[in-house]
Amino acid sequence: MTQEHTCFITQKPSLSVSHVTLKPDNFVLSFLQHTQDISSWFKYQSSIAAMAVTKLYVVYYSLYRHVEIMAREVQRGANSVQDVEATLWQVPETLSDTILQKMKAPAKAADVPEIRPEQLLEADGFLFGFPSRFGVMAAQFKAFFDATNDLWEHQALAGKPAGIFWSTGFHGGGQELTALTAITQLAHHGMIFVPLGYTFGSGMFEMNEVKGGSSYGAGTYAADGSREPTELELQQAFYQGKYVAEITKKLENKPLAS
Repeated sequence: MTQEHTCFITQKPSLSVSHVTLKPDNFVLSFLQHTQDISSWFKYQSSIAAMAVTKLYVVYYSLYRHVEIMAREVQRGANSVQDVEATLWQVPETLSDTILQKMKAPAKAADVPEIRPEQLLEADGFLFGFPSRFGVMAAQFKAFFDATNDLWEHQALAGKPAGIFWSTGFHGGGQELTALTAITQLAHHGMIFVPLGYTFGSGMFEMNEVKGGSSYGAGTYAADGSREPTELELQQAFYQGKYVAEITKKLENKPLAS
């Protein structure tokens, strides 16, 4: 649908002509020619709008389940937005089973499929989650981004919004740096980084308990591995999912000019 057309539709000789400005494809032109009914056209448009669903992919890597727990809460938040469908995906593991056993890593979530780079094309927006390794994303997630060369070459993800969430060991583990260094991946793809800012409200200023996250997105602390995300951290994860979903929905309904 590249050109704007003006259609004049007459229902009966005795009725006045209705003037409508449309951008019809061949199907719609055929539809109008056979029905000669403008009310059916509007019903058709309404049904198409009702079927429109904004697809958000929550893609994560998790070694000891901290990021997985956050990802599920992010998904819940995104799915709380009407007409948004958020799906969980995990990137492939690069460590051998022998190494994972020595590291006492739990089994991967059986209900979350692995994603291939080309499947990113299906989504309208993203939330990427990963643990920190020396202030940058885990190598497994970097390997996944490294495999998106074809998408980068064609700038196939340009204009799509994306948020980031993470897990770090301690305070010095990159609650801001991990997100900051991850933005380079989004920038090269032309994706739109969606930070939280301080929209989470008073939870951003909590000083009476240890809390992960920052203006870049939601986060948690793993400590020695025994610590799990707190209620406040999960609330921020839920909020981030909802927040990014709402923005993705707005952008999906108002596409950027080509």
